[in-house]
Amino acid sequence: MLWSDPSDEPPEELREAQAMLRRAGIVLAVAAVLLFVVLGVG
Repeated sequence: MLWSDPSDEPPEELREAQAMLRRAGIVLAVAAVLLFVVLGVG
């Protein structure tokens, strides 16, 4: 590995987009579970 090699790090915008998608997925998963609980109780 040479110091001049480009790093495999994705650009900042891509990392932010990935983090946002991950958070959105978690929120959607929690919302789906809550919806199933409400529908099951109702």
